[in-house]
Amino acid sequence: MQPPSPPRPVQLDAAPFAMNGRISVKHNGSRDSAGLRWTHQAQTDEILLLTPLGQTAARIYRDAKEATLDEGDKHYSDTDVESLMMQVLGWRLQLDGLHHWVLGLTAAGDALVERDESGRMTVLHQDGWEVRYLKYADDKADSLPARMQLSRENLQLTLLIDEWEWNPK
Repeated sequence: MQPPSPPRPVQLDAAPFAMNGRISVKHNGSRDSAGLRWTHQAQTDEILLLTPLGQTAARIYRDAKEATLDEGDKHYSDTDVESLMMQVLGWRLQLDGLHHWVLGLTAAGDALVERDESGRMTVLHQDGWEVRYLKYADDKADSLPARMQLSRENLQLTLLIDEWEWNPK
């Protein structure tokens, strides 16, 4: 059973957050999984991919100027986080969309949305991604996603969200 989430901010799409969870990646026939800590601020994102024992396997950071990826003692940088992830990891997350999608919202631009009887998204098609909302934290209409599956081309990501934190420092 998940611990209760802290109260949702009034303007959810602009709220800084941190989330803890797990990610599973299927790409070109290979599978991998990791713990996940993502801190999202207005101008920055930091994603930690964690080993089963909680040690940092990779750190992805971006701000308005550049993106960096640290993997052990290796350091990589680029101007674009998606290109950097593709170059180093072989797959990418679309952070501009993802920070909306994990909140159960659409990003700016065209989107095709299917909803359940409570009005929550069940399937989202946006920017070439298919996002399936497999589970929400509870049955309330404003409940946050707890399990999502994101697919694009030969990449499938499953994201399990265990915990939310609002306005992290």
